[in-house]
Amino acid sequence: MRLIVDQDLCTSCGLCIDICPEVFDWNDDGLADVILDPIPEDLQDSAKEAQDECPVEAIVEP
Repeated sequence: MRLIVDQDLCTSCGLCIDICPEVFDWNDDGLADVILDPIPEDLQDSAKEAQDECPVEAIVEP
Protein backbone atom coordinates (compact mmCIF):
# COMPACT_ATOMS: atom_id res chain seq x y z
CA MET A 1 0.00 0.00 0.00
CA ARG A 2 1.26 3.45 -0.90
CA LEU A 3 -0.17 6.82 0.13
CA ILE A 4 0.90 10.43 -0.23
CA VAL A 5 -0.27 13.63 1.41
CA ASP A 6 -1.26 16.26 -1.17
CA GLN A 7 0.70 19.21 0.16
CA ASP A 8 -1.62 21.68 -1.60
CA LEU A 9 -4.63 20.32 0.28
CA CYS A 10 -3.15 19.60 3.72
CA THR A 11 -4.31 22.07 6.39
CA SER A 12 -1.96 20.80 9.13
CA CYS A 13 -4.81 19.63 11.34
CA GLY A 14 -2.67 16.71 12.54
CA LEU A 15 -5.48 14.16 12.61
CA CYS A 16 -3.56 11.65 10.49
CA ILE A 17 -0.55 11.95 12.79
CA ASP A 18 -2.77 11.42 15.83
CA ILE A 19 -4.33 8.32 14.26
CA CYS A 20 -1.20 6.76 12.76
CA PRO A 21 2.06 8.37 13.93
CA GLU A 22 4.06 5.41 12.61
CA VAL A 23 3.17 6.41 9.03
CA PHE A 24 2.53 10.17 9.18
CA ASP A 25 4.66 12.98 10.61
CA TRP A 26 5.27 16.69 10.14
CA ASN A 27 7.57 17.78 7.33
CA ASP A 28 9.85 20.82 7.30
CA ASP A 29 6.99 22.97 5.96
CA GLY A 30 4.72 22.13 8.91
CA LEU A 31 2.48 19.89 6.82
CA ALA A 32 1.73 16.22 7.31
CA ASP A 33 3.70 13.76 5.21
CA VAL A 34 4.06 10.00 4.77
CA ILE A 35 7.26 8.71 6.36
CA LEU A 36 6.96 5.02 5.36
CA ASP A 37 6.77 3.98 1.73
CA PRO A 38 5.48 1.43 1.14
CA ILE A 39 3.32 1.17 4.23
CA PRO A 40 3.89 -2.14 6.05
CA GLU A 41 0.95 -4.52 6.14
CA ASP A 42 0.56 -4.28 9.93
CA LEU A 43 0.02 -0.49 9.67
CA GLN A 44 -2.26 -0.42 6.64
CA ASP A 45 -5.55 -0.46 8.58
CA SER A 46 -4.45 2.48 10.70
CA ALA A 47 -3.15 4.38 7.66
CA LYS A 48 -6.43 3.75 5.84
CA GLU A 49 -8.34 5.08 8.86
CA ALA A 50 -6.20 8.24 8.77
CA GLN A 51 -6.94 8.58 5.05
CA ASP A 52 -10.67 8.16 5.62
CA GLU A 53 -10.73 10.67 8.50
CA CYS A 54 -8.76 13.43 6.73
CA PRO A 55 -11.21 16.37 6.68
CA VAL A 56 -9.85 17.74 3.38
CA GLU A 57 -9.17 14.38 1.68
CA ALA A 58 -5.48 15.24 1.31
CA ILE A 59 -4.27 11.63 1.76
CA VAL A 60 -4.40 9.88 -1.59
CA GLU A 61 -2.91 6.98 -3.49
CA PRO A 62 -0.11 8.03 -5.86
